[in-house]
Amino acid sequence: MHSTRPVPPPEPTLSYELHGNLYLNVTWHCTLRCAFCPKFNGEWEVQGYDLRLRREPSVTELIEAIGDPAPYHEIVFCGLGEPTLRLDVLLEVAAAMKKAGKRVRVNTDGLANLVHGRDVTPELARVVDAVSISLNAQDEATYVRHTRPKRAGAFAALQDFAARARDAGMEVTLSAIDGLDGVDINACERIARDLGVKFRRRVLDAVG
Repeated sequence: MHSTRPVPPPEPTLSYELHGNLYLNVTWHCTLRCAFCPKFNGEWEVQGYDLRLRREPSVTELIEAIGDPAPYHEIVFCGLGEPTLRLDVLLEVAAAMKKAGKRVRVNTDGLANLVHGRDVTPELARVVDAVSISLNAQDEATYVRHTRPKRAGAFAALQDFAARARDAGMEVTLSAIDGLDGVDINACERIARDLGVKFRRRVLDAVG
């Protein structure tokens, strides 16, 4: 009889390069259950990178995955989960990157204050230069329909987070996806303008 050894699972992708930046994949957990998120459609690949995690990486593992950060314009906390759910890990890795002289950005749903029960923007501002926040809709009903938040008050909370992040000194960009049913991109841009922050139009099904 021939014995077959089990094939070990592939090594997880903890860091991946896009657009001259290095992106960090710190968690698959999220505060939202966005209907348009690839993982809720059984797809974990972004721009050729498999971002499925079987466990959450440590600070040491993430710093090792970064290696020499010098070639990159930005170090970006992103992935297919919400990086601020692992706030302590994010802050420690970001601090190491700032010490190395790198610009640090966090792509977020803007619900960190709601989840952690306190204003975390001062902590973030010490080691994070910019936050990109997924606004996703111009009103609460449309937001809830597309993002299916696990907590009440998410739409107001993300806007409050954006204002606090702005006041803490971080560069803030709100984004929304052009092509989602019922989403008014111009109205989303007005929300960003009223908050005094930047706006970025994203395209449906173009991830990364």
